[in-house]
Amino acid sequence: MADFGHELWFGAFLTPDAAGHHRIVRQAVLADEIGLDVIGVQDHPYQPSFLDTWTLLATLAGRTERVRLFPDVVNLPLRPPAVLARAAASLDILSGGRVELGLGSGAFWDGIAAMGGPRRGPGEAVDALEEAVAVLRALWTPGGEPVRLDGRHYRLDGARPGPFPPHPIGLWIGAYKRRMLELTGRLGDGWVPSSGYAAPGELGAMSEILDAAAERAGRDPGEIRRVYNIDGRFSAVAGEGFLDGPPAVWAEQLTELALRHGMSVFVLAVDDDRDLKVFAEEVAPAVREAVARERGRAPGASTGSPIRVAGGTPAGAALDEATRPRLPKRDITALTPQQQANGRRLVLIHDHLRRELTQIRDALEQVAAGRSDAAALRSMINELTMRQNYWTLGTFCASYCRLLTTHHTIEDEHMFPMLASAQESLAPVVARLEQEHEVIAGVLTELDAALIAMIEDPDRLDGVRDQVDLLSDVLLSHLRYEEEELVEPIARLNLDI
Repeated sequence: MADFGHELWFGAFLTPDAAGHHRIVRQAVLADEIGLDVIGVQDHPYQPSFLDTWTLLATLAGRTERVRLFPDVVNLPLRPPAVLARAAASLDILSGGRVELGLGSGAFWDGIAAMGGPRRGPGEAVDALEEAVAVLRALWTPGGEPVRLDGRHYRLDGARPGPFPPHPIGLWIGAYKRRMLELTGRLGDGWVPSSGYAAPGELGAMSEILDAAAERAGRDPGEIRRVYNIDGRFSAVAGEGFLDGPPAVWAEQLTELALRHGMSVFVLAVDDDRDLKVFAEEVAPAVREAVARERGRAPGASTGSPIRVAGGTPAGAALDEATRPRLPKRDITALTPQQQANGRRLVLIHDHLRRELTQIRDALEQVAAGRSDAAALRSMINELTMRQNYWTLGTFCASYCRLLTTHHTIEDEHMFPMLASAQESLAPVVARLEQEHEVIAGVLTELDAALIAMIEDPDRLDGVRDQVDLLSDVLLSHLRYEEEELVEPIARLNLDI
């Protein structure tokens, strides 16, 4: 078994449907904001209802700040590798080193031929991809000398290398059959199967072929990234299939794939914003924690992206998922219905905070829409209406801040001391929750400052949006952690909260 040490990445697989272009851009921005690591876009140039993948990737690069981008996977027969090398390097430069390159040997040959591309047999397609890898790497290698390659499918006759990507662009190869898997083991930086074509139970046999080819080539198989395109359904009750059930079921199944087969990038095909958030905020942290625990990483060696406050500094170590104290879990269903109801009162209180937070976000978008109308019409009436909206939003946010602060004060002064006194092992969890209250208090202070700035200057609405987004990140993470650790003890100890 190869020693897989890759950092775990989680991402979104977006369908480039031209009719849904606003949704695609919105979800890419959302993926960037909620801490996902990568966005993959399929490449089918013969599909008339799809946006061009490279044009879309360039647009998404301009709208995002940190998330990685890659064609998942590029249709090589319709993307000449010499031009592809220039395009990928250019986008890597413009995006600050955020591009990887998924390569596909070709499929749907009727569509490719209809676009003027070659119709290749299976063997020819593999040979052409191997030649393309040589072209890409030659044009990304500094040296200054003209490059000459005389292949059956691709040639370079004195092309000069450049531009050069600011980071080593990974060549992630879509492969399922033996020859492609062996090529990936010999030459690829990554392997990209999809669950629709390679079910979890098939990954082991494919991995063995890839690993053996890597070892024959003198390579460490563990250096090859395993990128798995996945599809699933979130539901309250676990189903019988793969990724069908609550987030905990997803986390368990993906953790097994990471540990058994070294899968280190999970890219979810998704059209729904809520599913994207659940994947980023519930599934990804749980998988990272479980994998780190099994691999024996030191506490605090988080593979996730830290939550950040304005200016780019981390929002305190207290929000680091990997260093949160955890206690062994007991089955709450073994308790009496009355005890269970008592414990779940905490969830009801938190649900109220979540609903209020959703209302703030809705109000924020209404204000943003009002601002757009006012800018377009430039009328006194709309300006007065807009100003009223800003004051209303400010009052709403201020009230929520007071409500949240009161809730945390009650916990700090009443509930937490009771819990720590009744069960000594809860003391580290309580101490962490108190630290996280301090982090959230700092976010509330920044939100209040942003509101004041917005009232004085309506063009500062984006500052409020940034702080509300940050509050959502830290608060929802905190509430989830508190429920995971305290609901059962509150119920079992029959505490009055």
